[in-house]
Amino acid sequence: MRILLTSILVFVNFILQTTLLPYLSIGGVLPNTALIIVVSYALLRGSISGAMVGFFSGMLMDIFFGTSIGFYALLFLLAGLAIGRSQKEFYRENYLLPVIICSLTAMVYESIVFITGFVFQGETNILYFLLRLLIPEAVYTAVVTVPIYRLLFGVNEWLELKEKYKYRLF
Repeated sequence: MRILLTSILVFVNFILQTTLLPYLSIGGVLPNTALIIVVSYALLRGSISGAMVGFFSGMLMDIFFGTSIGFYALLFLLAGLAIGRSQKEFYRENYLLPVIICSLTAMVYESIVFITGFVFQGETNILYFLLRLLIPEAVYTAVVTVPIYRLLFGVNEWLELKEKYKYRLF
C-alpha cells in the first residue's frame, strides 16, 4: 500500500510540476516540489525511503528533461540519503526544520546545477544567479514546503496507523 501510494504521489507531483506549476511562477521562479517530497520522505521515513523517492523523482526528470540519464537521479538520491540520516533526532511534528532543510537543500541543488550547467560553459554571472534564481527559489520552496509537508505528514501518520493495526484481530 505504501509503495503504491508513494509511486502515485511521485508521478502526480511530476505531472503537476511540469504542467500546472509553470503557471504559478513568480518572476520566472518555480518551487521545486520534487525536492520538497524527497526531503519530506527522508525526514518522515528515513534515508532509504528518501533515497528511493529521490532516485525515482530524479529519474523521471532525467528521462523527460535531462541531457544525460542519471544526473538528477543522483542529486535527488544523495539529498534523500543525506537528509534521512538526521531522521532519528527530529520531531516530525515540528514544521520549522523541514522548511529550513528544504530551502537549504534547494540552494545546494541549484548551486550544483548552476556549476555543472553554466559555469563549465563559461557563463559566470554569479550575482544574477544569486539574486534572480537562488534566493527567490529557496524562499518560494520554503513557503510551499509547509502545505506539502503537512499533507505528507498526515498520509504518513495514516499509513503508520494502518500498518500498526494490520495484524490485530479485534
